Amino acid sequence: MASSCMGIGGEGSAPAAPHVLAVDDSSVDRAVITGILRSSKFRVTAVDSAKRALELLGSGANVSMIITDYWMPDMTGYELLKKVKESSKLREIPVVIMSSENVPTRINRCLEEGAEDFLLKPVRRSDVSRLCSRVLP
Repeated sequence: MASSCMGIGGEGSAPAAPHVLAVDDSSVDRAVITGILRSSKFRVTAVDSAKRALELLGSGANVSMIITDYWMPDMTGYELLKKVKESSKLREIPVVIMSSENVPTRINRCLEEGAEDFLLKPVRRSDVSRLCSRVLP
């Protein structure tokens, strides 16, 4: 049975699907996370860098959650998290960090800076289901 983040309601009364901004410099990882999120009924915009994510957010895109890779060239996911949390317009958007490296000090630093969660790659459908219940209303 596919999990979903859609609200419960009669036909025509379902709320719009939550919009997730997925940020990863790896095209393979971007495709994987996009596929998992879409199968869980999210609308997904995928970008290849934190700088592109900030451009999109600055353009007024209505985003329900940001899920970003930790290690990226130019700007890390941690730096993106800090910029989002420092912004009065963006700070309420939940940010989830992903990494293939299980480094407790890095995980704790991200959580202390305001990340909602830290997921280890490969991200699984069960991770997304957990995010639905924890992060989105």
